[in-house]
Amino acid sequence: MRLPIDFFVFLFIGMSLIFLSPLRAQTLPKIIEKEEIIKENYLPDFSYAGYHYGEDDIPDVNEIIISAADYGVKADDGLDDSKALLKAISETKEMSGSIVLQLPPGRLILSEVLFIERSNFVLRGAGVGKGGTEIYCPRPMMYMEDPQSLKELREYLVKHKKRQIEKENNIDLPFSQYAWSGGIIWTQVPGERVKSYMMEYEKPSTTLAKVEGGQRGEHILKVSDVGAIKKGDVLQLELFNKEGKDGVIIEDLYKGADVKVGSHHWNFPDLPIVRQQVEVISVSPDEIKIKTPLTISVKKAHQARLIKWKHLEEVGIENFKISFPQYPWVAHHVEPGFNGIYLTRLFNSWVKNVVIVNADSGILTEEIANVTIENILTKGSNTAHYTVAMGGVHNVLVKNLNVYNEAVHPLSFNTFSTKSVYKDCEVFVKPVLDQHSGANHQNLFDNIRVHVNPGNDGIYPLFRGGGAGYWKPSHGAYSTFWNIEVHFLGGLNIKSPFLLNGMNDGPHARLIGVHGNHDIELNYGPGAFVEKTNSNLENIPSLYEYQLNARLKK
Repeated sequence: MRLPIDFFVFLFIGMSLIFLSPLRAQTLPKIIEKEEIIKENYLPDFSYAGYHYGEDDIPDVNEIIISAADYGVKADDGLDDSKALLKAISETKEMSGSIVLQLPPGRLILSEVLFIERSNFVLRGAGVGKGGTEIYCPRPMMYMEDPQSLKELREYLVKHKKRQIEKENNIDLPFSQYAWSGGIIWTQVPGERVKSYMMEYEKPSTTLAKVEGGQRGEHILKVSDVGAIKKGDVLQLELFNKEGKDGVIIEDLYKGADVKVGSHHWNFPDLPIVRQQVEVISVSPDEIKIKTPLTISVKKAHQARLIKWKHLEEVGIENFKISFPQYPWVAHHVEPGFNGIYLTRLFNSWVKNVVIVNADSGILTEEIANVTIENILTKGSNTAHYTVAMGGVHNVLVKNLNVYNEAVHPLSFNTFSTKSVYKDCEVFVKPVLDQHSGANHQNLFDNIRVHVNPGNDGIYPLFRGGGAGYWKPSHGAYSTFWNIEVHFLGGLNIKSPFLLNGMNDGPHARLIGVHGNHDIELNYGPGAFVEKTNSNLENIPSLYEYQLNARLKK
């Protein structure tokens, strides 16, 4: 019997649908597909974030392995290992090559800060599970010797009378120097300031080149004199606001949005308001090509310049647990200093496979670039300030962060953070996708899953932004949320959509693919571009990976 031709047409269509790839089965977001939408709605290229711009895997360094046990570090004996660990780290400063300081399995006790001050160095444990390494810190940093590098911060807090005041809780307490700084493991360049707080500590920086122009998203800097700059240099590009409240750079950051701009944008004209670390790819008499694209266009009014940037490279921290004792929560900003890791002045470095228990802040960062922080788990009964926070960073990638503890700011982009990414992260307790003011702009929350208890009113402030009023608004233009999955833990019988809000002063954000197990409405402004709400972006779950693959043509 001959079958009708309609049968074969039907069969062909059916088989096509079965074998059709997900990429074709689901419509692509217009912001990456439709030329007219792309032209009117700028989307940054986030693909340069991470170790070696995402182009290289984190290495398994085994060139020279030094055993900490050889310096007297002994696990599970109930005695403090600080002196022996400090001795081991001090000895490696004089060694050449790529050094791994191998920690033994078992519990180590640490009551002094381990400063890592050299490049090509890995602090490695034996793992985070059974048979792994645990660094136990029985007391907070407030009981340790005051770090010299926080002297300026201490004076700033006193001079400006920084206090946490909560009249309803009878709290009037001075801020702690460890509320957003410091860690029991701490990378630093000796003698270099990490962050500016007081003008009397400012020292003139040597200008290597004045930058007269450059286009947002491009890689070419127009310069007046390249001087001694050469290929391979890693420098800091700085842009200033010398024009006060109506400075051009304010318009460039916030694109004319109707938001209140804080006074720190013009009260410090000699401090850069936009900065990014750049690697020089090529040099000609009046041009420099850099590896990563510019976040904003450089104009003469910005009085931009390139300066030296002192930093460490190829530093790794990996494969152990850091734990602290249970400690009662007192108040925000008065944390005693149960801080795990503090990364400062790093380039092309990493932290991986670390579990952090009962920390005030798990991992804090300041002035680092192209660092990957991956496979991190935070947990415990203490309330934290931060889990893994990004402050003053450029092109930093945090991926596979799982947050099981309560934190004031579980995921947070802080002051001066740019082109950085939280990817494949999950927050299980009171999630907030925080943007913390301070000219932070063009950062990405990418393929994030959060677990939410909606209020009785069906409203949850997922986008609540923190930070001081003098650094408002909460972020600059083009902050991006991509494929955010919200798992609601209750109220699923309610028919009306749940409202996700909390951000009223974040201009021109991009929110694509916010979805969950219940219908959602979004309130985010001003000028937000919103697309595919209540749609799971199965075809492109990660914008970072999509852009990286496109750039590398994978």
